[in-house]
Amino acid sequence: MTEQAKVPAIRFAGFTDPWEQRKLGDIAERVTRKNENNESDLPLTISAQHGLIDQRLFFNAQVASRDMSGYYLLRQGEFAYNKSTSADSPWGAIKRLTRYEKGCVSTLYICFALLNANPDYLVTYYETNRWHKAVQMIAAEGARNHGLLNIAPDDFFDTMVSLPESQAEQQTIGAFFSRLDSLITLHQRKYDKLVIFKKSMLEKMFPKDGESVPEIRFAGFTDPWEQRKLGEIVDVCSGRDYKHLSKGPIPVYGTGGYMTSVSEGLSYEEDAIGIGRKGTIDHPYRLNAPFWTVDTLFYSLPNQGIDLDFTLCVFLNVDWKSKDESTGLPSLSKQAINETKIWVPSGAEQRAIGAFFSRLDDLITLHQRKLELLQDIKKSLLDKMFV
Repeated sequence: MTEQAKVPAIRFAGFTDPWEQRKLGDIAERVTRKNENNESDLPLTISAQHGLIDQRLFFNAQVASRDMSGYYLLRQGEFAYNKSTSADSPWGAIKRLTRYEKGCVSTLYICFALLNANPDYLVTYYETNRWHKAVQMIAAEGARNHGLLNIAPDDFFDTMVSLPESQAEQQTIGAFFSRLDSLITLHQRKYDKLVIFKKSMLEKMFPKDGESVPEIRFAGFTDPWEQRKLGEIVDVCSGRDYKHLSKGPIPVYGTGGYMTSVSEGLSYEEDAIGIGRKGTIDHPYRLNAPFWTVDTLFYSLPNQGIDLDFTLCVFLNVDWKSKDESTGLPSLSKQAINETKIWVPSGAEQRAIGAFFSRLDDLITLHQRKLELLQDIKKSLLDKMFV
């Protein structure tokens, strides 16, 4: 059964044929083969972000039974629909197996193989929200208590899919988004590697317990570091300690980072280090002046001769969760910060370390922004290139 469909707002040049609405069952067939001979020992789960992925990687444990002979055996290129709902996937998630040659999935999944449609196109189509309405209509009874949509396989294969009549247009769209996904993945990996590199360098460029010098140092620095208390190198303040009146937009920071802005008010007009007093106490970050903070955030001002960027690295290297003073909501006191023992080098070495990590943070931010831009571009194109 085929119905005429609208055409998208953006199309590739040269394609003018109409789009159509077809039942999923006309372009795909259900897969119900069982892993009877234990052909695969790979348990798979569906993640909205990562697709079909090894359960042991995703959950850090195997949720599936040890004996998976009763599970469905999915082969590379085939699709699976996980009917479990989540904030990211209010109507479940449909993904194609691409990472592995084969694997096992729960029989609660609805699995299928394509007959006469481009797989890359369908992968991208199921990343849009265009199919949600069709699934919503057959899930009239709503989700069960455990968040699993009550959808029968026959009804699922009766849902309508919008696609170009032209296989060439399907292939062009699919290939375009496949290349875009590869570019997004590339920037995600660069970003992840930089974050891991920063964590490693923070460990190696600061002295370990019982040592007075770090494993890695910049050339020309040989003096031992000095053990101090944090309260000797910073002034820890709370939201009630503002000193200057500012006008114009003022960022407001909380334990989760930048929140909003206000038009004018009391603020502090020097950059500082923010760290949570309650709730999130283990994610210190830089506050750019002028700023306000909420009452659940401390801000720490380096004393004269102490480099701010180096101080941020010091804060990042402390295990703040171990200093939690509450049996409920995590809490951090000014005294706990002040009494924390740290190692401090000369002013010149502080500045060298601070500048290194400041440049590294700039690079991480650059890749993060590129990644977010590509994700925004993809989101916009998904909305404009599908009907």
